[in-house]
Amino acid sequence: MKVIAINGSPRPIGNTSNILNDVQDMFEREGIEMETIHIYEYQLVNCNVCLTCEIRGDGRCMDEDDGLNDILDRLRSADAILLAGPTYANACPSVMQTFMERAALVFEKGDLGLNGKIGGALAVCAHDGGSLVYNQMVDWLLRNGVCVCGANPLPIVHALNSPQYEDDKQGMKGVRALVENMTALLLRVNGYS
Repeated sequence: MKVIAINGSPRPIGNTSNILNDVQDMFEREGIEMETIHIYEYQLVNCNVCLTCEIRGDGRCMDEDDGLNDILDRLRSADAILLAGPTYANACPSVMQTFMERAALVFEKGDLGLNGKIGGALAVCAHDGGSLVYNQMVDWLLRNGVCVCGANPLPIVHALNSPQYEDDKQGMKGVRALVENMTALLLRVNGYS
């Protein structure tokens, strides 16, 4: 079983990436592999809604040079998808927004490649906007047919500079609950429970 996490932060070292490192440890303790794709490593171009993905119908974007198609193929091969992003100006950062816009259109017009997969989302914010980012990512997952796991409390972590995420006990409790719920569903779907 494999989880692909999308790190939607433009910062190489920050709360989001550090939380994902902790999440990877949590999954691996349960025997579930996790790979993180850092969106900041790609120079994704903005979607111009050319609809070539619809014309082609093969689940690929016409821009073959920026790595998006590779990311989409890796997501298709995963058992579960985890989106993680910080809050920038009360929304997902532009790198994450670009990824979600392009990927959603390719999946919608192509092969519905995430339909039926397990998913989850977690957000990080300094003081406000975390629920907006969380909902933005959950909506993206739902629109792509992903069975989204929830958590109580919600996996929204309040932190400014890393490693301040460790100080938000409620937020990290939500992250742990999300991992537990995704793990339980992965095990059940794969006949282990």
